[in-house]
Amino acid sequence: MRNRMQLTSPMNRDFNRELMMLVIPIALQNLISALVISIDVVMVGMISQTAMSAVSLAGQTTFALTLFYMGMSTGAGILTAQYWGKKDLETIQRVLSIACMFSLFISVIFFSVTFFVPETLMRLFTKDNELIEYGSRFLKMLSFLYIAMGLSQMYLTVIRSMENARLSASISSICLILNILFNAICIFVLFPTKPELAVASVALSTGLARFIELACCIVHSVTRGPIRFRLPTSKGNQRHLLKDFWKYTLPVQGNYIVWGIALTATAAIIGHVSSDMVAANSVASVVKNLAVVLCGGIASGGSVLIGKYLGQGEIEKAKHAGKRMSQYALIFGVIAGFTILLLKPLVFSVVSLNTAALNYLDGMLYISAFYCIAKSMNATIIAGIFTAGGDSKFGFWCDTVVMWGIILPLSYLCAFVYHVPPIVLYIVICLDEVVKLPVTYIRYRQYKWLNNITRNFEQVS
Repeated sequence: MRNRMQLTSPMNRDFNRELMMLVIPIALQNLISALVISIDVVMVGMISQTAMSAVSLAGQTTFALTLFYMGMSTGAGILTAQYWGKKDLETIQRVLSIACMFSLFISVIFFSVTFFVPETLMRLFTKDNELIEYGSRFLKMLSFLYIAMGLSQMYLTVIRSMENARLSASISSICLILNILFNAICIFVLFPTKPELAVASVALSTGLARFIELACCIVHSVTRGPIRFRLPTSKGNQRHLLKDFWKYTLPVQGNYIVWGIALTATAAIIGHVSSDMVAANSVASVVKNLAVVLCGGIASGGSVLIGKYLGQGEIEKAKHAGKRMSQYALIFGVIAGFTILLLKPLVFSVVSLNTAALNYLDGMLYISAFYCIAKSMNATIIAGIFTAGGDSKFGFWCDTVVMWGIILPLSYLCAFVYHVPPIVLYIVICLDEVVKLPVTYIRYRQYKWLNNITRNFEQVS
């Protein structure tokens, strides 16, 4: 026992040091990403509640696109982290090229739909004509950012999986600062009394900030980056790598789509229940996303390290890292819950909602505080530990059963059959993470995620 403690103690110190070097910048980037998504909602909310609700609902389309980016970037990250353990930069370059090609294809599809039929998309989420009008303006102007967003996300993910999280955080910081600056000019200087123009200009500002982000990525890749934006090759080993990319990406992509469409469906249910509940949920979602940024940092940072260890063939070290990550997930989940409760007075002093919406928001924030604990555990284990070792199918099946077999049917019944109070409906919607937690932990203890998935391409014909 004493010898084991002597061995694991230095390992703990090394892992903690490496983890913190990744977690802090990744958590900062997660915070920035949450702010970039949320800043439009918050700043438009300073003009009117209707504009804020419309932007929040319109943002569901961007959220759906982000799910595709998350799936492809996760697949790219899985392969990059393990090949980074082998220091195989040539293969990592090919991974980036494959991810960029498919992300650009998806981006063009979303651009076409949101630019040409934004009203149709808005009618999926609400029947309120005023919300549809505001949301359509926002979507049409926002559609241009989709072209840039996918490429920059793939590049930043691959660089981060090579343990260069500071760069991705720095570029994202620039994007956030510019986004806030552009939004402030549009809302408070150009169109302070014209909500319809302010909404459209805020969307355009967000798109401009994203194009600047992509420009920063291109400049770095050309000047100092170990990898660059390039078209995929047609070599034989590229086909093997493409097969691996889809092998680990498709289950994760399916997981995000199943989970994301279910969340979008719950947003649509809320949108058809009450516009006040939509407004309250918009604010609660922002607070919740900001509170769990450290949890996301643990999941992403730990996943990079576990992938690196597995790529190096250090199975026991990866197993120990997974144990430490699950412990940290619980701690940071509790911290996230307390953070929400501490932020509640500040939130109420900033937002401009009517009495009914404020009452809903009060209950939602208390529920979210408990939700964050289970969310932190599941995100770290499923999206961090499991995917690092190529065990990407569990999350897909888990979310399919829980979201579509339990949560969505219950939410529909509660909203349209039993007509339960809105807060009770919100509790039901938030039960997904609690239901998943026991099954997730059992799967973790089976250690089916300890896999080295790299190939030796020098021996591949």
